[in-house]
Amino acid sequence: MRKLLARALLPLALVLPGLAPAVADTTPFGIEVSPPPSPYDWAKSGEKGAYQQKAAAAGGGKVIGGEVAADGAWPWQVALMINGAPVSPDGQFCGGSMILDRWVLTAAHCVHMADKDGNWGDLDPAALSVLVGTNTLAPGKGDLVGVAQIFRHPSYVGTAFDFDIALIKLTRAPQVPYSTIQVPDAQFGDMLDQPGVVTLVTGWGLTEGGQHPEALRQTQIQMMDRNACNQAMLEARAEAAVEGFAYAAGVLSLREEDAYALWDELVARAPRPMSDNMLCSGTFEGGKTACSGDSGGPLVVPLDDGTYIQAGIVSWGLSASDGKGCEETALFSAYTRISNFLPWLEQTIGANP
Repeated sequence: MRKLLARALLPLALVLPGLAPAVADTTPFGIEVSPPPSPYDWAKSGEKGAYQQKAAAAGGGKVIGGEVAADGAWPWQVALMINGAPVSPDGQFCGGSMILDRWVLTAAHCVHMADKDGNWGDLDPAALSVLVGTNTLAPGKGDLVGVAQIFRHPSYVGTAFDFDIALIKLTRAPQVPYSTIQVPDAQFGDMLDQPGVVTLVTGWGLTEGGQHPEALRQTQIQMMDRNACNQAMLEARAEAAVEGFAYAAGVLSLREEDAYALWDELVARAPRPMSDNMLCSGTFEGGKTACSGDSGGPLVVPLDDGTYIQAGIVSWGLSASDGKGCEETALFSAYTRISNFLPWLEQTIGANP
C-alpha cells in the first residue's frame, strides 16, 4: 500500500501548509463517521419509496446479478414488514428465514437502531410483522404473522456489524405452506466456509438502478477467502485515507521515511472489517451481491442430497457512491457466520418455549 502513499506525497512538495482544501462533514480522512439509517427507519420514513420512484424514473430494474425466484422456491424465506403498512416493497425493510415453526432468524441490525437522540434500542415487537409463505410482496399474498418477542445477540452493538444475529419469536405458527431450514454446527460450518463453495442469496433488496422488486430474487455466488476480502477492503479504505494522511504529513513536515513508517504502522493497526464471525461470499467478476432490503435474509448452500443448509445471514456490503443502495460492481458482501452462534440460538430458543 506504499504505492498509494507515494502518489499522494508527490504533489505535497509543491503545496504550502494551509493551502490545501478543507474536508467538510467528514473525518480528516474524508470518511463518514455517522452510522447509516436503520432499514426500518428508512422504510417507515418513506425515503425507501421516494428513492425507488427516483430510480425508476432513471431506468434500471434488474436485480444485481440475479433473477426472479420461481413460485414456491425458498419456502423458508420471510419478509420483515412495518406493522400496519400495506404488503408491498415500500413496507418491507428486511428479510429472514424460518428455522422453527415460530422462530425467525435475521440480522441484529434489522431490529436494533438509534432513535433521534442517538440512543440505541431494540424495535418494539408491535412495530413489525413477518410475512411468510410467499415470494411476492403484494396484498393478499402469504400470511402476515405478529411478533411476540425479539432477541438480539447481547454482544451486538449498533455501531458495528460483528455479532449481527437476532431471533424473532412469532405469536403463532404460520397458516400457509412454508418450510424451515437447517443451520450448521461449528464443524459443518468449517466445511461450508471454504473458498469455492457454491452459495445462493435471496431477497427483495435494491436492484440495479435502485428499485425494490415485488418478486423475490435469487443469485448464485460462492464462498471467498475472508483474508483476501479483508485485504481488498483494507486497500479500499487506505485509498480513501491516503490523501488526508499525506496532507497531514506535509503540514507536519515529516521526513519521507518517517511518513512511510507511520503509514505502515497505521495500516498494520487498522482493524480488519470481517471478523471470524463473518463469511465472505461473492464472485471474482463482481456484479452479484446482496443489497439494501436483503439484510437479514439467508445465504444458503446446496447439499448433495438436493436440500439446503443456511450458512449465513445477509449483514453488510459496500455502499454506492450516493450513500444509498449498493456498489453494483462489488466483488463480495459480508454474512453472519451462523455456525459460530449455534449455542446462543439453542439457549435462547430453549429458554423461551
